[in-house]
Amino acid sequence: MSGRLYGVGVGPGDPELVTVKAARLIGSADVIVYHSARHGRSVARSIAEPYLRGDQIEEQLVYPVTVEETDHSGGYQGAIDEFYESCAERLASHLEAGRDVVVLAAGDPFFYGSYMHMHKRLAHRFPTEVVPGVTSVSGASAELGRPLVERDETLTVLPGTLPTEVLAERIAATDSAAIMKLGRTFESVRSALDSAGRLDDAWYVERATTGRQRISPLADVDPASVPYFSVAILPSKAHLPDPSTSDTPRSRAGEVVVVGLGPAGREWTTPEVQAALASADDLVGYVTYIDRVPPNPRQRRHASDNKVEAERAAFALDLAKRGSRVVVVSSGDPGVFAMASAVLEVAGEEQFADVPVRVLPGLTAAQAVASRVGAPLGHDFCVLSLSDRLKPWEIIAERLTAAARADLVLAIYNPASRSRTWQVSRARELLLEHRSPDTPVVIGRDVGGPAESVRVVRLEDLDPSTVDMRCLLLIGSSTTQVRDGVVFTPRRYPA
Repeated sequence: MSGRLYGVGVGPGDPELVTVKAARLIGSADVIVYHSARHGRSVARSIAEPYLRGDQIEEQLVYPVTVEETDHSGGYQGAIDEFYESCAERLASHLEAGRDVVVLAAGDPFFYGSYMHMHKRLAHRFPTEVVPGVTSVSGASAELGRPLVERDETLTVLPGTLPTEVLAERIAATDSAAIMKLGRTFESVRSALDSAGRLDDAWYVERATTGRQRISPLADVDPASVPYFSVAILPSKAHLPDPSTSDTPRSRAGEVVVVGLGPAGREWTTPEVQAALASADDLVGYVTYIDRVPPNPRQRRHASDNKVEAERAAFALDLAKRGSRVVVVSSGDPGVFAMASAVLEVAGEEQFADVPVRVLPGLTAAQAVASRVGAPLGHDFCVLSLSDRLKPWEIIAERLTAAARADLVLAIYNPASRSRTWQVSRARELLLEHRSPDTPVVIGRDVGGPAESVRVVRLEDLDPSTVDMRCLLLIGSSTTQVRDGVVFTPRRYPA
């Protein structure tokens, strides 16, 4: 069985830009192949060196000629074709012996790379796979911090070896450009950019992503200092500042977005909320919920206690008033016993009249717990909080009694805490005045989290000592059924 030929791109220079797949193949190959000039140094091998095992066969393919000098009867092209044929046969001997061969390519194997000459001579004879790599163009653009193209712009990649007048014509006809193969062609490239009226827009990037990187306006570069491993970049025109705007940047309009993270991890958070979190300048919220958002050093995080909703809302609105994009985080849905109402209430003050506020929904704890057992919320239901911190117990008791009389399924939030230990017991007593002792009760705790537990018990058997602040209770109606552990409330109400 023959070996397999791999053309592996190792990126523009930084070994950390080598892909996971490329690193794996480099480390496992029997034979490592790389090209070099007669000085013997190989850029591709130096990038790949951290991933080499140390006991692999290495084949160094040394170019015998340059464009400027050759005494071969066929000229430069004849000499280079003969070289490639010889190299291909060297690799073929390894492949025929069953050895896997990785040919290293700086950047991408099929982007002005030497690997392609091995590929077209060997791919029809042996199993072959090409692993793409980060190109020097992508690396240069990233290090420059300027996009190559935006919206409907076009990007043209040009070799600096084209005649000056051809380069100028193509530069003038495109929005953005990357010009490769500089070195000895630099003066021609510079002249072409000047002729096309784009010299002042052009940037020079040398050895992108490496410790020897150099970035400069192309017009300022000394031609004698330009190596082959450099690129000229004409970045996106759309990214350039609008000359019609004032030199003084306008103050950015801030906003407050109140979001629900859902009941647990990222998979419970909607893409809409994730996008808002990603674009925020400031995150505001109860410390437990703030800690659920992965830290981003670009963002400021303002965590606080869970008993300061109004102060938290005012703080967020004040940040937005000063131009910040603020996201106020809540667990579950922000409109269900959470921060949306607090923010909107404070936003009604005159001082915040110009601050826009948006609310993005989230998956509620009631929905999460219900989904774990079936469909107990399949008919009319009522949502209540047992917390008497913001409303008196007398109101809670009246509403529990009214919901029980109305035969509604109940979703009960905040059933207990360290300081509130008696409400669950009293709520059970009130419900039993109007509900059967056999009424199913779902106790969901930390649903979606590492300590998730869901139990179904009879109302009469509900033990208050097993309920804490991380629990949510679903109390069934007279029609709620339990079948083999599945709880559901039929949509059709008995006549």
